[in-house]
Amino acid sequence: MTSPKSDKIPPTLDPLHPDYPDDARHEDDEPAGSDPDEHSDDPAPAEARKPPFDEMTFGTTPNILTLIRMLFVPVVVFMLFQGTPEWDLAAAWVFGAASITDWIDGYIARKQQVITIYGKLLDPLADKFLVISSLVMLQELNRVHAVIVILMICRELAITGLRALASAEGVIIPASNSAKWKTAIQMFGIPFAMVTSRPLGLPLYEIGMGLIYISVGVSLWSAADYVVDFFKGLKASREIRTREKKLAREARRAERLARLQQRLERAKAVLDRAKGVSSDEKKPT
Repeated sequence: MTSPKSDKIPPTLDPLHPDYPDDARHEDDEPAGSDPDEHSDDPAPAEARKPPFDEMTFGTTPNILTLIRMLFVPVVVFMLFQGTPEWDLAAAWVFGAASITDWIDGYIARKQQVITIYGKLLDPLADKFLVISSLVMLQELNRVHAVIVILMICRELAITGLRALASAEGVIIPASNSAKWKTAIQMFGIPFAMVTSRPLGLPLYEIGMGLIYISVGVSLWSAADYVVDFFKGLKASREIRTREKKLAREARRAERLARLQQRLERAKAVLDRAKGVSSDEKKPT
């Protein structure tokens, strides 16, 4: 049977006692398994626990908008094949809606940081499908000269091949300002050129053709920018590779010299010990 004194809880172990340490009371009041950063006002721990975005994700809003823009291509082609002013106006509206999705998906991808591998592949393809298909149809309807269409197609093929070569060489060619202007002018000029009638008395076809001619000049200018940027980037990449190879050779040479120095030091230590032993043997007893 225990004594009454043994049942009395020491002040340092009783949370209700006035002499109980405040630090211990706060530690004991913390629920078991709770994260101290959970109630913190600092958002850094929550962001650190957030898993990184997977670039291989396909079902993002920008990718869905890009697919919708690609589905607009056969719709525009079908409407232009009808060859009536009403269908031409409808095709222009559909082309305009597709152009708006191009701006929206890029804005969402940058705003929400949901840039994916699929988006990098499909977004430029969707733009080229929409523009080239519309230009081919306008040439079929004798509204755009064939030379304009040939120049635009050859330009797109050349830039696509140049980008593929740059990627293989490890060179990144960002979109130039002239290329962005080219795209913007085309997105306004092509739908205007689809409308042969004069709604509200506006010469939309003439305005569209003027913008298309301007876009051809800007396209050739941007192509020249791409070529110059490619060779500048290629030269810089080659210089970086040469410098890295030189540094790697110097590092290997320094490593070999260090190993050789270690061997010499070990050999010197062995010789010193041998000399010490021989001198001890020569001492008179």
